[in-house]
Amino acid sequence: MNNLKENLNNVRARVGSACKKAGRNPSGIVILAVSKRHPVERIRALHDLGQVCFGENYVQEALAKMDQLRENSIEWHFIGPLQSNKTADVARHFQWVQSADRIKILNRLSKQRPASLPDLNICLQVNIDREPQKAGAMPEEVMDLATAAHALPGLRLRGLMTIPMAASVQHDPSGSYRQMQSLYRELIQSGLELDTLSMGMSGDLEAAIMNGSTMVRVGTDLFGQRPE
Repeated sequence: MNNLKENLNNVRARVGSACKKAGRNPSGIVILAVSKRHPVERIRALHDLGQVCFGENYVQEALAKMDQLRENSIEWHFIGPLQSNKTADVARHFQWVQSADRIKILNRLSKQRPASLPDLNICLQVNIDREPQKAGAMPEEVMDLATAAHALPGLRLRGLMTIPMAASVQHDPSGSYRQMQSLYRELIQSGLELDTLSMGMSGDLEAAIMNGSTMVRVGTDLFGQRPE
């Protein structure tokens, strides 16, 4: 899967097919290219093909890439677990954070976002399947966290993100996605103006789109296997 143009067209076609089945407009789905550990040259090449949004998991790796890609109009999303000692760099250099999951992190991002920059777009990460090894707020914590995020200066709450339990004989991620869609709708009904439900990856983006995803995070099916 080294042909970036073919890969991008294939992913767009999958999104289009899923939207057709769901009765949705493909223009309502953002494809986020997950570029962690992939070289700058391939990120630049994919951007030249029209891909705008890129997601990175590791702060130092991302900063080095940003420095080399300054001339490219890339929208950078931080999608990895976020430690307190990394929030200043993230607040200064990213346009989106999709992995905020506790008030301490939100407060730090708010204080550290430069006033000269637009508000930092925030998605709250939800541990929808309550997996002990995964980051993310518990579903019952999300309303309070969302309310707090909405009130903080320098931040713009956009929605929710999740990484569900992997598909298996015992687990169908579609159920997790339905729960996320329900939680997302609850927040909107409470008065919050949200527009982003980030869920679905290379292997299950169709199920996510069928259940309301507005942003799919695709790595392998765009870039090929990740370098070790």
